[in-house]
Amino acid sequence: MKKFIAIWIGELISNIGSGMTAFAISIYVYQLTRSATWVSVVALLAFAPTILLNPFGGILADRYDRRLLMICGDFFSAVGLLVIIICMQSGYTGVIPICIGVTISSIFLGLLEPAYKATITELLPKEEFAKASGLVQLAGASKYLVSPLIAGLLLSSIGIKGILIIDILTFFVTVFVLVIVRRNVNNIKLKQSDFNFFREFQEGIRSITADKGISSLVLLMTFTCFFLAFMQTLLAPMILAFSNSKVLGIMESVSAVGMLIGSVIIASLNIKRNYSKILIFSLMAAGIFMALAGTTTHIGLLAAFCILFFAALPFVNTCADVLIRVRVSNEMQGRVWGIISVITQAGYVAAYAVCGVLADYVFEPMLTKEGILAGNIGRIIGIGEGRGIGFMLIITGIIMFAFAVIFGSRKSIKEMENELANN
Repeated sequence: MKKFIAIWIGELISNIGSGMTAFAISIYVYQLTRSATWVSVVALLAFAPTILLNPFGGILADRYDRRLLMICGDFFSAVGLLVIIICMQSGYTGVIPICIGVTISSIFLGLLEPAYKATITELLPKEEFAKASGLVQLAGASKYLVSPLIAGLLLSSIGIKGILIIDILTFFVTVFVLVIVRRNVNNIKLKQSDFNFFREFQEGIRSITADKGISSLVLLMTFTCFFLAFMQTLLAPMILAFSNSKVLGIMESVSAVGMLIGSVIIASLNIKRNYSKILIFSLMAAGIFMALAGTTTHIGLLAAFCILFFAALPFVNTCADVLIRVRVSNEMQGRVWGIISVITQAGYVAAYAVCGVLADYVFEPMLTKEGILAGNIGRIIGIGEGRGIGFMLIITGIIMFAFAVIFGSRKSIKEMENELANN
């Protein structure tokens, strides 16, 4: 567990830096364009290359030193940030350098994520999987808890270039930690046969599709990622419609307390049973609180609903993670998680591709003063800038709840719980 903790601390530091960059870039792009569409486009470019390359990174993680792949992913992802800084320093401050830079960073992160996922299974016994998953999500929560607060306070004084420089420095800290840990871990080549991407990709696909429980969970998590992306992408434009960037930073940090609470509970209790029930009920709760978040512009109420929404997510992720992890052999972990990542995060890509356009050109016009919903829905949730986005979150939350109910009745997921209890 000590070796995993050391790696986790390095990734925690890296996540804080990456979260600061994501927050600063979203503010920068929105203030530059005043468009939710451009915000979602940049978010799409920040995720799509990683998603597409995850299967390749997963295959490499089943063949070679997983810590070395993490080092390469962290180190070279800083190149994209350097591209943005150089363009800004040269006087070109448009959106295009942002798009190029985040795309380059995303490409190299495709090496890191499957290796990190597989490392958990390699270093820990299955009794520690839930605790490790809670810690990983705790590190992920830092992007929303610590990063926005720090970036919101620093953005006015050091600007976006200063934020990017801080993020680059965190990459070097993480690489240093991984180098130290790598010296004390017995690194083995997990795969000895000749490299054949398509053969090994097909092996990973068969490991997923042959197991109805895993394939059901992958489908459920794909829809979950789709709904979550709406919340992550549209929350900032909705708040900025009636507030400012400092309030947004504080708001995102406060609301992410929920993810911190959920992750700490999981890491402390180390859940060992009832994974399927906890997953479904947590997903239903997340849908309810997403819908409620779209109903109000009151900062206090909005913060409360966001806290509860994010508190439910670690339980969803941990339960799905454990149920899948214990059914996949160590030598298949890299490619399976790489393929699962590309499938589930396709939900993010789909949401990023449509949510900005839907917000700007469909839902926002509906709730203007002269909009077609101003006289009915508008009387309940309000009208004006940002209220169309709120209506989108209400609808998305309701659909999220419905999907939880539908998948909760699937026998294949319940059978995974029964088999886990018998092992």
